[in-house]
Amino acid sequence: MVMGELLARWRAALREQSPVAVATVVEGPQGVVGGKVLVTPEEHVGTLDNRDLDKAVVETARGLLEGGRTETVHFGPRGQRRMEDVAVFIQSFAPPPRMYVFGAIDFASAVARTGKFMGYRVTVCDARPVFATRERFPTADEVVVAWPDEFLKTAEVDRRSVICVLTHDPKFDVPVLKEALKTEAGYIGAMGSRRTHDDRTARLREEGVTEEELSRVASPIGLDIGARTPEETAIAIAAEVIALRTGHSGGRLADRSGPIHAPEAGVREGA
Repeated sequence: MVMGELLARWRAALREQSPVAVATVVEGPQGVVGGKVLVTPEEHVGTLDNRDLDKAVVETARGLLEGGRTETVHFGPRGQRRMEDVAVFIQSFAPPPRMYVFGAIDFASAVARTGKFMGYRVTVCDARPVFATRERFPTADEVVVAWPDEFLKTAEVDRRSVICVLTHDPKFDVPVLKEALKTEAGYIGAMGSRRTHDDRTARLREEGVTEEELSRVASPIGLDIGARTPEETAIAIAAEVIALRTGHSGGRLADRSGPIHAPEAGVREGA
């Protein structure tokens, strides 16, 4: 692929406000410096003429793009980590993804902190002003006092967005989940026991929610890691968000064979 086509794809992504990162080698062996790779959440375009280095750069760029971050990252000549031979400037063109946490409970504080650590722009929303306070959620970017479903109707939600419903109360849960399922959010999770889940699902069906729509809701929320405390639960939720985004099952790496990272789909190469 000629450089002109790569730049055209870059301009198109910016025009459409689609997340895109451009990785440029700024230091390294002769012939590599100046090489560029364009990276989106779904594919990458271009090559540095080294498959291992390409893979390492694309994986790193995609992680930075997820958080809307720009950095200079160093690799070995074949993409090895913790080496300094090749310096790659990775520039992300995307706002931070959004995480909406509904229900200002103790678990929400831990989820908000973890979401912020992961690079999300975190909003905590609850209809009860006594709970939805800046003092209780100092790390959140925004604390909103509003009915969750009403707030979500005008919130910015895209495929990178995460929606966590932690209210544990059907008068909040059902309306906000109905509204969430109208969006293209990449992750929708709801907290509750199996009994709460069954009751909530029955109520949603009564509201006309289809089985296909219900399949989008991760409930009970989080991966099964034995979490009990708010902090452990936040980690379980974060792990599920990552696993769903990357298409992984969330099992133990030690129990698997083969490469850690699955081959990437939608790869296009060319200089």
